Amino acid sequence: MAKKGAVKAKNIVEAAQAAGTFSTLLTAVKAADLTSTLKDKGPFTVFAPTDDAFEKVGQETIDELLKPESRKRLQHILKHHLIRGRVDAADVQRRKAMRPMFGNEIPVRKQGDDVFLGDAKVIQTDIETGNGIIHVIDSVVLPEE
Repeated sequence: MAKKGAVKAKNIVEAAQAAGTFSTLLTAVKAADLTSTLKDKGPFTVFAPTDDAFEKVGQETIDELLKPESRKRLQHILKHHLIRGRVDAADVQRRKAMRPMFGNEIPVRKQGDDVFLGDAKVIQTDIETGNGIIHVIDSVVLPEE
């Protein structure tokens, strides 16, 4: 399983800012008008794609998603990474799927010591925040359109 995190921030946004590897995610959260949601009391579980994960999507696609007219689609993509409730790494491993705030269930599978959410590998787990928990993933998980 991926390494566990140690950050204890007030909320998910603060933890993502402190980590320094989520600038694209934070920009997208702001453009989608979801910052206040991720600062809310929760609890939430976020499967957070890194900046490198967003690079796999391509800059042209990211630029398109950040436009105001793409806000709803961007919200759907980001909410596809957001689970209501606190789900730690041990619980993720026991599940066969996760139910995001938007879209269909996302399958969870184990492959050796690795855990995958859809095709995204979980690379860091259990970053605790005051309003939930963050698990870092290496790819953006897109909802079916």
